[in-house]
Amino acid sequence: MVIGSTRFNAHPQPLHIAGARESNRGLFTLLERCVAADDARAVFEHYMSITFGLAKRGSGSATNEGPAERRRWRSSYLRLLQGWGLDANSPSGAVLKGWVESRFGLVPSFHNGQLAHFPSPVWMSYYEQRSASRYHNNSIYQQLDLLYEFCQWMLSRFDMLGSGSHVTLWRGSLNFEQQIIAGSLRDRRCTINLNNLVSFTLDRETAGCFGDWILQVQVPKTKFLLIPGLLNTNSLHGESEVLAIGGDYDVEVSYGP
Repeated sequence: MVIGSTRFNAHPQPLHIAGARESNRGLFTLLERCVAADDARAVFEHYMSITFGLAKRGSGSATNEGPAERRRWRSSYLRLLQGWGLDANSPSGAVLKGWVESRFGLVPSFHNGQLAHFPSPVWMSYYEQRSASRYHNNSIYQQLDLLYEFCQWMLSRFDMLGSGSHVTLWRGSLNFEQQIIAGSLRDRRCTINLNNLVSFTLDRETAGCFGDWILQVQVPKTKFLLIPGLLNTNSLHGESEVLAIGGDYDVEVSYGP
């Protein structure tokens, strides 16, 4: 898969979700009028709230919805991000990985275990979580489509994270030798296969909190789904966390502080 290759990472091309911007022209027309990032955030979050019914509803508000309909409103991109922040192997993580698989063709490699041979109990568990109605409703993939497109728009419009095509990111690991597909730890440079959706951090010291092995990676911006400051939420800000599409990456490896 080209998007998951080191060649794409070295020479990235713009990526777009087919039909996402065309089906939501009103949103991007409003965004083009924004002169500051704060304005754009407010426009995006208001649009998502109205379009997908994400606003909290007061107990006294009139509604004809039954219990099943009310449950539908609880599925949102914000809840998925919060779930991922707590545990990438949660049902929220499965839905996010399923979205990457659906939109970019990258199959996950890990979810509560190695997703190697198919079929297997690990694969079946992943599919069950990915399709669970509690998380996978309210047009959740369309919500994530717009989140991705908004992230790409913000990166382009306001030069968030700098003006280059790549950003230096860090990832801590306790053991990643099974992910190495070329090179060796001895050389401190290797190519590894990462899951189809990956958490990185902008801060090397923070990466060290997650493992003694520190991976330094040049990640193309076109692979970013979420960056610090994109949304008015603290779900992932504590670790300067970036969510990016995975695949094969050339990395520089160091050990310890």
